[in-house]
Amino acid sequence: MSDHSNDLRETVRERYAAAAVQVTEGGTACCGPQPIEVDDNFGSTLYAADDRDALPAEAVAASLGCGNPTAVADLHEGDRVLDLGSGGGIDVLLSARRVGPTGKAYGLDMTEEMLALALANQKKAGATNVEFLKGTIEAIPLPANTIDVVISNCVINLSTDKPAVFAEMFRVLAPGGRIGISDVVADDQLAPDQRAERGDYVGCIAGALSFAEYREGLVAAGFTNIELTPTHAVADGMHSATVRATKPMTTTNTEPQVLTRTAGSATSCCGGSGC
Repeated sequence: MSDHSNDLRETVRERYAAAAVQVTEGGTACCGPQPIEVDDNFGSTLYAADDRDALPAEAVAASLGCGNPTAVADLHEGDRVLDLGSGGGIDVLLSARRVGPTGKAYGLDMTEEMLALALANQKKAGATNVEFLKGTIEAIPLPANTIDVVISNCVINLSTDKPAVFAEMFRVLAPGGRIGISDVVADDQLAPDQRAERGDYVGCIAGALSFAEYREGLVAAGFTNIELTPTHAVADGMHSATVRATKPMTTTNTEPQVLTRTAGSATSCCGGSGC
């Protein structure tokens, strides 16, 4: 990884670490934690009131996304779900409720502070079918063919190696698995420097792909049935969009592997702090 990529990743990590600390410290105040995002285009206002009310206040306050991927992914009882960039755990906890006790919801995050917040929120929610992992979305610490649905909320645009993210999503999905993602996507006519002018990298804008680039990246990874649908504008020529795609049933290396870690542990399958 280049120095520039390392610098951007550290910038992202610092921003999300600070957000987690802000929510954690706010939770000890008399009025409770305050939302990190107050813009109508980002944060917890994009979730239904019933969903917000069913979760710990700290999970809702830490929401930094541009959509609601759990409403996009069409989750079913028994599904195994992976949330890339799970933050304070809002989408993981909502997914866990939808897939029920026979399903499982994994959250992946690279930030220690967010993982600590997510584990605290899991405990408050009493969610037993949840596991949080430490690692990066470019090297997901899970075996191949073990996930039914990959979700993510305004995180893939933050990656400096999006082809690796698409390839990793494809790898961990079981044949017939699907993605249901919310992300910021640019109009096709906007050049990368024009996207950068509209917002900073950690604000989910400067790193955004165009609609054509997003589709091409998913096709290159092997996905089919690709749908990209803009939902609302977040800047001039920039949109929050839902992204759906499927891993074909006929792929190689389709033998599922068994996950054996203890639920609730913020560790990766390859040890240390992630692959």
